[in-house]
Amino acid sequence: MFDSIIKGGRWFDGTGAPSALRHIGIRDGRVAEISATPLDETDCPRVVDATGQWVIPGMIDIHTHYDVEVLLDPGLPESVRHGVTTVLVGSCSLSTVHADPETAGDLFGRVEAIPREHVVGAIGEHKSWHSAGEYAAALDALPLGPNVAAFLGHSDIRAAVMGLDRATRDEVRPSAGELESMERALTEALDAGFVGMSSQQLLFDKLDGQVCRSRTLPSTYATSRERSRLNTILRRRGRVLQGGPDVARPQSLVAMAASSIGLWRAPLKVSLLSAADIKAIPGVAKVFPTIARVIALLGGNFRWQHLPVPFEVYSDGIDLPVFEEFGSGAAALHLADQLDERQELLRDEAYRRRFRKDYDKKYGPRVWHRDFFDAEIVECPDPAVLGKTFGQVGVDRGGLHPVDAFLDLVVEHGPKVRWRTTISNHRPEVLDRFAADPGIQLGFSDAGAHLRNMAFYNFGLRLLRRVWEAEDAGRPFMTLEHAVHRITGELADWYGLDAGHLRVGDRADLVVIDPDCLDESLDTYAEQPAPHYDNLSRMVNRNDDTVTAVFVGGQYVFGGGAIDPALGTARAGRFLRAA
Repeated sequence: MFDSIIKGGRWFDGTGAPSALRHIGIRDGRVAEISATPLDETDCPRVVDATGQWVIPGMIDIHTHYDVEVLLDPGLPESVRHGVTTVLVGSCSLSTVHADPETAGDLFGRVEAIPREHVVGAIGEHKSWHSAGEYAAALDALPLGPNVAAFLGHSDIRAAVMGLDRATRDEVRPSAGELESMERALTEALDAGFVGMSSQQLLFDKLDGQVCRSRTLPSTYATSRERSRLNTILRRRGRVLQGGPDVARPQSLVAMAASSIGLWRAPLKVSLLSAADIKAIPGVAKVFPTIARVIALLGGNFRWQHLPVPFEVYSDGIDLPVFEEFGSGAAALHLADQLDERQELLRDEAYRRRFRKDYDKKYGPRVWHRDFFDAEIVECPDPAVLGKTFGQVGVDRGGLHPVDAFLDLVVEHGPKVRWRTTISNHRPEVLDRFAADPGIQLGFSDAGAHLRNMAFYNFGLRLLRRVWEAEDAGRPFMTLEHAVHRITGELADWYGLDAGHLRVGDRADLVVIDPDCLDESLDTYAEQPAPHYDNLSRMVNRNDDTVTAVFVGGQYVFGGGAIDPALGTARAGRFLRAA
């Protein structure tokens, strides 16, 4: 009767309804039966005993940069192995729908820290599409592991229509014909089932390559008129604007959030980056929920995106995107391909004075706390500095300024100096408030990007652990059912996707979790060679005992710490079109 049975687990349907012990039968990729009594296992080729475990809908990652990796490794195992069965690509105004290979390399290489040569190679080798519809069909034909849904990137269409050089000049405005071409591209994407468009105003996201190197993304050059015309299409179609406001210009945040308000017209669905408990500006944690509530009272349909775990980042030397937010840091990253020139710059005393001035500026909007006493060295050829902060190294070396201690080590050892810090989401009580706030969506993992800087593939598991521990300690801040709903059905419903639920007739995307293994292993990081990036050592999560089984479209793809051979070779996921 069934292709697979998951028996005896604590079943969550993704709606927030009470959980219960149930037996689940899967047939033809869908949930065929959910029963309080055992199902007939006769001739069933796969039976998973979920006794004492949780059976939840597959989790949804609403913010990834898998646009390149999905072409090279469509199984996307780093997300699947942690229970993510649906991912959204095309974030931060970046997509690979219209850009040519070289332009895609310039768009993705530096902003998302994906090696530019691999972006160019992947698009050049695999691109067979010339429209959004053809792109969707091409993805759907891949042996996808998880389901994939997509935003159309504003920078992608702007660069394709205007050319990258013209699209990144302040004095250039698109012609009437070019604006119509962008509108047509967005309309075609929505017709093809894209969930919406992503846009960007953040000014420390910089281009790679040589022609337009260190200019900001094309989307940042758009006028309010251009944005309004594209937003009108999204509003009319009930689709989503994903946006990144400029943290240095609060007015951009207000304008993007306020665009959700309808008044005499339909509200625009807006999801903005990002609600975070920023170390550098602790008071801002109260602002995000307030803005969401005000927009809702005014009739908007607005959500913040939020990573529900501490935002811990690692860096090899100075190669970390947060340095882009101030001039001296951006100057060093500009020379990423001229390492000798970069080293000469870092030695220069005039440059160091400039860096110290940027570092010592403690006020104003920013992401990084700029505190080298809160930056621990984890790898270095000099064993005397291991486990110390750059600030402490400066003290040990006769009272050097922390900037000089940092730059001295980078000059001496380059990227062999590896260090870490937590930028935001460091206070558990604030994380709990954000996790339960209806104006905040749980996502923003950036999976597939910043391969050497961070790994949040298991963010959903870490959230469930925190909720379960709080419940067990008698201080619950939300129920487990609500937590599951927040990372599954709530997101699917808001984005209009056939995912995130586990009821009879639903897609059989599900995860079996052993709650006894929701332990400290979730907080550790590992490194794993990425074959499709010339074996670049990427940061990953490894807590395979926690996830007993993962099914996508009724197909078993992971369990028992092992990737099933079918993952990435036989299609499990689909390209999901927004309803």
